[in-house]
Amino acid sequence: MNSRPTHPDVLVVGGGATGTGLARDLALRGVDVTLAERGGLSAGASGRSHGLLHSGARYAESDPEGARECLEENRILRDIGGAAVRETRGLFVQLAEDDPDYFEEKRAACEDVGIPIDVIDGGTARDAVPGLSDEVERAMWVPDGVVVPSRLVAANAAAARDRGADILPHAPVTDMTVDDGRIASVSLGGDAERTLEPTYVVNATGAHAGRIAAMAGVTVPMRPTRGVMVSVEYDGLEPVLNRCRDPADGDIVVPHDDEAVLGTTSVPVDDPDDYERADWEVERTIEECATILPAVAEADQVRTWWGVRPLYEPEEAARGGRGISRGFHLLDHAADGSERTSSSALGSDGVENFASIVGGKLTTYRRMAEATADLVCDRLDVDAESTTATTELPGASEPSTLDEYVREFDGQGPTDSDLVGDSR
Repeated sequence: MNSRPTHPDVLVVGGGATGTGLARDLALRGVDVTLAERGGLSAGASGRSHGLLHSGARYAESDPEGARECLEENRILRDIGGAAVRETRGLFVQLAEDDPDYFEEKRAACEDVGIPIDVIDGGTARDAVPGLSDEVERAMWVPDGVVVPSRLVAANAAAARDRGADILPHAPVTDMTVDDGRIASVSLGGDAERTLEPTYVVNATGAHAGRIAAMAGVTVPMRPTRGVMVSVEYDGLEPVLNRCRDPADGDIVVPHDDEAVLGTTSVPVDDPDDYERADWEVERTIEECATILPAVAEADQVRTWWGVRPLYEPEEAARGGRGISRGFHLLDHAADGSERTSSSALGSDGVENFASIVGGKLTTYRRMAEATADLVCDRLDVDAESTTATTELPGASEPSTLDEYVREFDGQGPTDSDLVGDSR
């Protein structure tokens, strides 16, 4: 193991969707990449989400630009993702108690953004989705889908590995040495047990970005929140169900073959590794989701898990409120650096060969990776464009191959344990 190169062009820290997507993008551009993840791949937010592939409709009225990004990436992932994406639809439903003006605002915003919609009455919605609440007065079809994150992350890692990248699960960063304004070395523990001397380092560790940045003497303020997901036995649900109201607890039901995933809550946490998992969150999520699909209230629970969102503190402070579309932020920590994709720039940190990518959504992981790869290639004088939007992921048409990748990288998360073949 220690015979592998110790001087990669780029070290990517973090093995979720964004980190593996970045490794893939860079490797396709001919850059020598090592990726280090402290656990198995997709062990963090990517593998502990509800797996919704956003159409953009959820954010259409609050953030049209973000909604357009979601719509574009939704279409790209359907083209390149194969069996890492499930072809469902989405249905926004208005209950009798919900504000009809909110429904109209969302409909108009979707039309402005270019999101394909189809408004139907309550009876037609119940015909399309057996078991839908009698309180549904009308509904709106949107092109939501479902991501199988374990497969998606593992396929990105396999694509990078096939182009020469070194993918190291169970390889936590234990130390960084900064010399003359540059990261000179990074020590890895766990299964790796090696010291690397990369030319450039990218921090793609989600909610842990602040801790990794601190090792380099950099401040990246994060404001993580936890959210619960509850999977229940429910056979035959086709579309993602969204309650058409201001985003709140328990307003999304995601179909998973013979299960349905109910979500979610949003509660601030101080430590993304050590936080309360409260019974009230489970109870509220089930109760609220049952207003859309009543039978889930009595359905047998299969598994319950929490995920931690990697929210960037300056954006949360400036915009606030759940349901606001959370963009991503590319933080260039060079002495002349600035924040590349957000309006509120960080001050310069003076670490020339270091960047952090934070925030965002699973749906936009590929775009986040492309923006970061553009920055890295600029710093390394690599003249190559991204091809990830038009290059199919390896194994995309073969679920069994994707599941082999999951096993290879110890990439099984709780989100999709019912959809991915036995990976243990």
